Amino acid sequence: MTTTTATNPFLSGNFAPMRSEITESSLKVIGQLPPDLSGWFVRNGPNPQFPPQGRYHWFDGDGMLHGVQISDGKAQYRNRYIETRGYKLEREAGEAIWTGLLEPPKRDNPHGPSKNVANTALVWHDGRLLALWEGGAPHEIKLPGLETVGSYNYNGQLTSAFTAHPKVDALSGEMMFFGYSFFQSPYLHYSIVSATGELLRTVPIDLPVGVMMHDFAITEHYTVFMDLPLTFRPERMQRGEPVLQFEASRPSRFGILPRHGDNSRIRWFEAPACYVFHTLNAYEEGEEVVLVACRMNSTTVLAASEHGEAGGDTPYLHRWRFNLTTGEVKEEALSTMASDFPRINEQYMGRPTRYGYTSQMGGKDVPLVEGLIKHDLVNGGAEVHKFGNGRYGGEGVFVPRSGATEEDDGWLLSFVHDEIEETSELVVVSAKEMSTEPVARIIMPQRVPYGFHGAWIDQEMVR
Repeated sequence: MTTTTATNPFLSGNFAPMRSEITESSLKVIGQLPPDLSGWFVRNGPNPQFPPQGRYHWFDGDGMLHGVQISDGKAQYRNRYIETRGYKLEREAGEAIWTGLLEPPKRDNPHGPSKNVANTALVWHDGRLLALWEGGAPHEIKLPGLETVGSYNYNGQLTSAFTAHPKVDALSGEMMFFGYSFFQSPYLHYSIVSATGELLRTVPIDLPVGVMMHDFAITEHYTVFMDLPLTFRPERMQRGEPVLQFEASRPSRFGILPRHGDNSRIRWFEAPACYVFHTLNAYEEGEEVVLVACRMNSTTVLAASEHGEAGGDTPYLHRWRFNLTTGEVKEEALSTMASDFPRINEQYMGRPTRYGYTSQMGGKDVPLVEGLIKHDLVNGGAEVHKFGNGRYGGEGVFVPRSGATEEDDGWLLSFVHDEIEETSELVVVSAKEMSTEPVARIIMPQRVPYGFHGAWIDQEMVR
């Protein structure tokens, strides 16, 4: 049985897949591209190549990359499927052969019960662009053509899943990542990759039960894990209850680990039950480790919830302070505007930042992004860039100006779709003057569906 667009909002409108892969070398630009903006903007997202089996969830689609190369004030576009093993097998079969997250896995599938769709995010590290999906290994992508090189496992050293949100320390060059498991204790593994791309170590971290852990954070000396009460319990399934459920009666736990430590050195702090899909940043301040993230009281994404609270799964920017001396935890809201997809100037990853950028959420039935928010984390307050009537975008990726000495000297890049004109574009917004019109709008040659996370790869990084 296939899902029809009439019954699923994630298969219609600008959520619907764009199955044509094209290359366009000369794009129309409204405004003027900054002359020192030179590199690739690439965004990942779900794009099923065939009508799905059963109920379709937005997270299920095959990964597709939409890339815009900018140089000398001009722009080129190309989009390509990420050619995973599952993508290739279904292409050969001419139809979907896996079910998605809302259906029971088919244990009798000869190709395995699930497929790595590589559809969530991207990271550039050690001269490689990796497409990410938290249930499996990364896939290496070649620039500028966005061709899939293949699954990447660090010369066989990768033995766990690989988060969609690894953290790269811009000063040391190290990359930290984790992989979680629903089924097998200790449920979490933590890894460090050297600046030269060597997987240095993987250590197990004990959790009492399997949880969905989408993101984490780093500081200069610590790694912060979030053991939040979105739990996976097979015994619930045996009782006819949801196997994945948000347990409102269970506290949130935050584990703080010295970067190169192991399970014996992690320290856990408790806070009220919540869920976090995405962290903005973390840093050290005196005796405290400070975490800034988009917090929800609960979540109904992929799961039932013990909370009956209306709007409990709406995210708002929050800050936690964990005192390493006293054990005290402080939690505070930083904004009353619903937002997620947080980003910073990643040159400051793990260090104190004054500014953070989030995407303002507007849709109720589907997640629509109405604009970008610049938060002043030191003095309070925020500036908002609205996309306009009937225009919705996505994550705003911060691109620092070459040679900049100020944290907010750069631009935010985001794909925007005009649902009235039925056109898509890449907008370039000044991070210093958020409320003004974009400095440039690059008109796309075809529709760019709403997606997940992007990355900027500077021309100098590639060289």
